[in-house]
Amino acid sequence: MGHIHHTAVADVPVDVAFAFVDDYRTVPNWMFGISRFEPIGERDHGLGATYNATMNIGPKALKSVVEVTEWTQDEVIAIESIKGMSNSSTWRFEPVGEGQTRLTVDFRYNLPGGLAGKALAAIVEPVVGGAIRHTEAKLRAQVEAHHAAAG
Repeated sequence: MGHIHHTAVADVPVDVAFAFVDDYRTVPNWMFGISRFEPIGERDHGLGATYNATMNIGPKALKSVVEVTEWTQDEVIAIESIKGMSNSSTWRFEPVGEGQTRLTVDFRYNLPGGLAGKALAAIVEPVVGGAIRHTEAKLRAQVEAHHAAAG
């Protein structure tokens, strides 16, 4: 199992950062490789919400269905795959200073075994760490711009 942990501080209040990440419509704009993130059913956020997701890494489109497995307003959003590529991510939001939020992400993934898994690992593993850093930087920039435009 692969695991990436990353932390950064955004210059926005916790409620703003949380609302931005919690809005499924923003996910393809900031999460590296995500080309589709659409709710399944009536719930579009919160505990139990499920989404069809497609992540493009190199020439490969990896599809999965993910479910929100932990959700506490302004504190944590955790999602886990229930179908397709095995992955999970946990986003934590912590106030630090006046109007700042520490964003912490833990991303875990499993690749299939055998030759297919080894071929996929050759594509995926070299870019995952960079992808998480890119995702965090893009998320931070977009949530800060969103907050500045709303303020």
